[in-house]
Amino acid sequence: MAEPERTERKELRLRPAPLLFEPAEAAADPEHFFDLESIEDPRELLSRSTELALAFRAAADRAVEFQAIAAAQLADPRRFDRLTAADIAERARWTEDYAKKMVEFGRELVRGAERG
Repeated sequence: MAEPERTERKELRLRPAPLLFEPAEAAADPEHFFDLESIEDPRELLSRSTELALAFRAAADRAVEFQAIAAAQLADPRRFDRLTAADIAERARWTEDYAKKMVEFGRELVRGAERG
C-alpha cells in the first residue's frame, strides 16, 4: 500500500511503498531502482526496464484481485461484522461506486475459484 508523505504545501501525497525484495541500503538511496541506473547499454536498459515494467503490471493486477477478494469477504452478508460499500471505500481510499464494483469482482473471483 502506498505510504503518505507530506509535501511542502502540507497536503497529503502518496508515494510508492518500498519494495520488500530490494536490499534496504539500496532502497534508502532515492536514485537507486533495481540497479537500472548502472546499466549503460541502452539495449540492455530497455530490455531490463521492460521486464520490470511487465512484472510490476502483473503484480499490480494480482494485487487488485486480492483487493477485490478481500472487499467481497468484508461485504459478505453472512458476516456479523460485514462492512458497507462506503466503509470499504473509506478503508481502501476508493469511491463508493468503485468499492461496489470491486465487491462484485471479488465475488466473481471467489465463485470461479470454487467452481475450478
